[in-house]
Amino acid sequence: MGKNPTDRGKKGSKESVLVDGEGGPLGVVLAAANVNDQKLLGETIEAVVIERPKPTSQTPQHLCLDASYDNPTGREAAKAGKYRPHIVPVRKEKRSTKRKRGQKARRWVVERTLAWLCKCRGILIRYDKKDKNYLGLIQLACALFWYRRLHRLGQANTTHSTKKPS
Repeated sequence: MGKNPTDRGKKGSKESVLVDGEGGPLGVVLAAANVNDQKLLGETIEAVVIERPKPTSQTPQHLCLDASYDNPTGREAAKAGKYRPHIVPVRKEKRSTKRKRGQKARRWVVERTLAWLCKCRGILIRYDKKDKNYLGLIQLACALFWYRRLHRLGQANTTHSTKKPS
């Protein structure tokens, strides 16, 4: 292990999260902090817990990624998961800063979800030594995120009937 975080011997863990367009977590993978993001992309796509609609040529499924995935490994993992990758180019000259009117930024939703997850004290400061326990806590926080979101939208079934059907 290195003496400081820039030595790549960094202690700790890294969460790789796949979210929908609104920031709802779909899949989470946990790895060591010194693992590159592009190595986790395939696992993160496989960790999606809900059934995806089948992508077609008329309705493709898009995957927005940052510049660290601008390599053959990142592109292959996205295509293997049947996504259409949108990857920010590494070189600044290739980046287009102009967005069309009505087009929203895509990558900030992941950062917002990670910031929300860090509001849970057990996730911000990792008290669990075992990876499975910590991953379970993250998954519980994601489930709580979805419950609150669906409850806010009025789609959560919170009423339980004690009457027997006749």
